[in-house]
Amino acid sequence: MTSEKATDVAMQDTLLTPRFYTTDFDELDAVNVENVRHDWDTLIGQMEADPNKGHFKKNADWDTVDWDGMEPALRAEFIDFLISSCTAEFSGCVLYKEMKRRGSNPDITQLFQLMARDEARHAGFINDALREAGIAVNLGFLTQQKKYTYFRPKFIYYATYLSEKIGYARYITIFRHLEKHPEHRFHPIFKWFEEWCNDEFSHGEAFALLMKTDPKLTESRQNRLWIKFFLTAVYGTMWVRDHQRPVFHEALGVDVTWYGMEVFRKTSEISKQIYPFTLDIDHPRFRKGLDKLQDANVQIAAGKRQRGVAGKIKQFIGTARAAAAFAVLYSIPVVHHERPASTMMEPAY
Repeated sequence: MTSEKATDVAMQDTLLTPRFYTTDFDELDAVNVENVRHDWDTLIGQMEADPNKGHFKKNADWDTVDWDGMEPALRAEFIDFLISSCTAEFSGCVLYKEMKRRGSNPDITQLFQLMARDEARHAGFINDALREAGIAVNLGFLTQQKKYTYFRPKFIYYATYLSEKIGYARYITIFRHLEKHPEHRFHPIFKWFEEWCNDEFSHGEAFALLMKTDPKLTESRQNRLWIKFFLTAVYGTMWVRDHQRPVFHEALGVDVTWYGMEVFRKTSEISKQIYPFTLDIDHPRFRKGLDKLQDANVQIAAGKRQRGVAGKIKQFIGTARAAAAFAVLYSIPVVHHERPASTMMEPAY
């Protein structure tokens, strides 16, 4: 792996790789936050206080990493994890900076400036960790050359809210596990996960408030179908992506299946703050559907490696199986619940 190859990996646009997004910035700029003003000002005040201002810097807790001595399969999967994480963080930075640049609404531009600040720190910190392995993602090149996907603002809300909240659940689950089992902390970056995921949590709070400015975003029949779609897609993508890194999770001392379900439980509980329902992750078809999605992904990957006509046929069959598995997951009835009067939450895990 070289810096050039790492940037090529970050440039990929597949269903499982982080994407760069653009949106209708005029529509976003027109958002009125007055009906959530109290919670909005509270959140902005917390973000302006910048509790993690000096956190994302290497200090005495940053142990020396023996990259050359790391088991090759673990090194490959860990580097893939870092590249994916760096790309995801930077994609948020790019979107948020563009909103700040193009907007005129002081509430919205201030929020996106603060979130861009956080995401830039995260991406830079991960890239510093990669540099120790002799690798770095060319973030400037990504900004100019990576394909941008257009999403309407409401789809940005649904997808990014879940991305930030599931990011919190993922990082805090690993952090708490390694607090109890430090012998599995094979890299020092995991020591920074608590503050990192608290930033993710705050960003999720912001998107929950943005959704609450317009009740139709979570109450209309059509939008509820979209919410269910994004919940299913985000959970399914995480499940497949994590099962692609078995050696990484084994090194952490984490059973990847347990980890996935634990993250889903945390994310589902958190998302009750704004979404009118959660996925029924205990439904007998849920795990079966996820496993079928993963099996289909393995078949697609095998077809890509095989190439030729036979490889394309294998990819086609795998894609059809993945679509069928997603349809099964989407058909599972949801679990409805009452929503609180205020969406504001504090990290609790």
